[in-house]
Amino acid sequence: MPILNIQIMQGHSAAQKTNLLKNSSQAVVDSIAAPLPSVRVVLEEVASDHVIVAGELAKPMALVLARLIEGRTPEKKAALIAALSQAIHKSIDISEQDVRVIITDIPKTDMGVANGITALAAGR
Repeated sequence: MPILNIQIMQGHSAAQKTNLLKNSSQAVVDSIAAPLPSVRVVLEEVASDHVIVAGELAKPMALVLARLIEGRTPEKKAALIAALSQAIHKSIDISEQDVRVIITDIPKTDMGVANGITALAAGR
C-alpha cells in the first residue's frame, strides 16, 4: 500500500494539481507494479515564503515522502524515484533537479490495510 505525501509550493492551477495526483499515482503503478486501488496520494501546498532551496527563497520545489510496505528491491525503489520525479516535472513543470523523493520502508506488522488489519495479516 504505497502512501505518498507530496509537498509543493502554492500557486499551481487546479488542472496542474489534478494532473500531479493522477500522474504520480500512475508512476507508482508503472514503476513498482502496485495495484492502483492500493495507492494513496496526499498533496500538500506550502506558502512560497516557507520554502528555501539551495539558499534561494521561494524557489520551486517538490518533496515526496513515500511510505512502502517493506520488501521492494533497490532497483524498484530507484525506478519509483525516477518515475515520480518525471511525473512531477511533467505535471507542474518543476525541474527534476528540484524534486526530492524519500522512501521509508514500513514493516508489514506496522501498516494497517483494509478492514483494520495489518499488511502481514492480509498476506501482503
